Amino acid sequence: MTSPTQPAALQFKEDDRVGRVKAVDTSRVLIEVQDSALITRVGIGNLVAVRGATEREFLIGMTERVTRSLRDAMLEQDDDYATELPLTPHPEDIIRVVLVGTYRTVDGTKSNVFKRGADSFPQIDRDCFILDGGNLQRFMGLLGADIPEDERLQLGHFMVDRSAAAIASGDKFFQRHASILGSTGSGKSWSVALMLERASRLKFPNLIVFDMHGEYSPLTKAQGGFAEGFHIAGPGDLDTPPSDAVFLPYWMLNRDEMLSMILDRSDQNAPNQASRFTSHVRNLKEKTLEAERKEDVRKTFTVDSPIPYSIAELVDLLHDDDTRKGVGARGGDVKGEWEGRLTRFVSRLRAKLDDRRYGFMFQPPPDALKYDWLANQVGRLLVSDGVAPGVKIIDFSEVPSDVLPVVTGVFARLLYTVQFWMEPDKRTPFALVCDEAHLYLPVRADADAVERQALDTFERIAKEGRKYGVSIVVVSQRPSDVSRTILSQCNNFLVLRLTNDEDQSVVRRLMPDSMSGIIDILPLMDTGEAILLGDAVLLPSRIRLDAPSIHPASATRDFWKEWGTVGTDAVAITEAVETLRRQTRPSST
Repeated sequence: MTSPTQPAALQFKEDDRVGRVKAVDTSRVLIEVQDSALITRVGIGNLVAVRGATEREFLIGMTERVTRSLRDAMLEQDDDYATELPLTPHPEDIIRVVLVGTYRTVDGTKSNVFKRGADSFPQIDRDCFILDGGNLQRFMGLLGADIPEDERLQLGHFMVDRSAAAIASGDKFFQRHASILGSTGSGKSWSVALMLERASRLKFPNLIVFDMHGEYSPLTKAQGGFAEGFHIAGPGDLDTPPSDAVFLPYWMLNRDEMLSMILDRSDQNAPNQASRFTSHVRNLKEKTLEAERKEDVRKTFTVDSPIPYSIAELVDLLHDDDTRKGVGARGGDVKGEWEGRLTRFVSRLRAKLDDRRYGFMFQPPPDALKYDWLANQVGRLLVSDGVAPGVKIIDFSEVPSDVLPVVTGVFARLLYTVQFWMEPDKRTPFALVCDEAHLYLPVRADADAVERQALDTFERIAKEGRKYGVSIVVVSQRPSDVSRTILSQCNNFLVLRLTNDEDQSVVRRLMPDSMSGIIDILPLMDTGEAILLGDAVLLPSRIRLDAPSIHPASATRDFWKEWGTVGTDAVAITEAVETLRRQTRPSST
């Protein structure tokens, strides 16, 4: 809080006056430039101050368009009896700005206060001033001044004033969901790495990164970083699982998630197959509860409750249904009630069980069938106690693409529902960083049965997670392919270069109408530049992101240079072919 005795941050001279208000609508102001020489000091994205209702108030606008046109103007004549009026071209310069906030030199007990939104509209002929030099530096210093020290998230520096740090409210950035969007090579992965690095410096951070390509592995402790690294168990991890391997046993999936992978809805017997599956799974889970003497749970559990059971017993029961004969009126064998109706279902289930690519789900270690296993696994991901790293990176790169949406959805659902059922005063907030979100959170109209399972979970978190301390950070290079419901719930955006028209259109629809003009500069931005806007910042700004200390493994290869200096390694190709065949990376053998 500043004292009202402090000097005003904005102190304009006559040389700073660029012109006067010519026209006003609800969010934009047209400024008629009176000194054409000053227009060269105004660029797109620069700030302009418009005098408000009082001498102590200025409306701050961001330049959207600068235009010059020529109109005919009369020359002054000394000859009063001239029969012709000579005309000459005269430049007319217009600046269009969008109003973004209000600055007051004094506001109650405070001085030098800037707030989002225009409290009033400027009047015609009000003076307008360029914000540059010392005025700009002092003004930019106000933007993060009121953010408490323990809430500050520094992402970079403002492009209009490289000396001013771009500081967002860390609380508001995560409280209300966020999106990091940008084309390949725009600096998106660096942005995520920078955010994780800033968070890791806190005492008890809690972020879980869904890493689709293993590009954030350099950030893990195993490679000298600050995060805890995990990976979804691959085919080579099934016999002797390493400590960082994560399994997702089949019994953690709910009914719909399991059926989305093994049920063919076009099969005429699909309703019968789903019915028998549901009945047997419920009975097997009840059997486990009885063996564990969990009578209180047995009274209220459902078929979707994450309770271990034997998949082998399930297959045997379904096979028995499929082959069991019925008893006729005379005691002879007749076609059974379920006979022949479950054959394809059992066949598909057995195919999944035998495929080592799905071993993380259907071939878990014996410990994963124990009742207490789930609490321990969730604890590994959610606990942030100052000892174990609070940033966890889960590598999903070995997960088959056809089940990737289910796997990510199950992870998110379990973590969210654990938080949901936890006592409110014992909850610790956490954020899910969804890298390459377009791979598993598609537009609902384009989603198949498997993808809809993940969408249901993430859309629920996007709508309700804030109340329970669960946040989503959506990271994608193709926002046009990401669920509109999830993106629309994000209130903070870090948008890097976007070159695709469809992606730009999606981002434009997500922005307030007054900010839509900013999107026009997205294709022109350099690598590492971004537009930052949302609840976490007072002023939508173009910023230059800081470089993270540890770079993710996402650097763009220098094709031309490498073609000119580096030869192909034939031995490495041979080794890669063998790695492909055994589905096990050399580092895990």
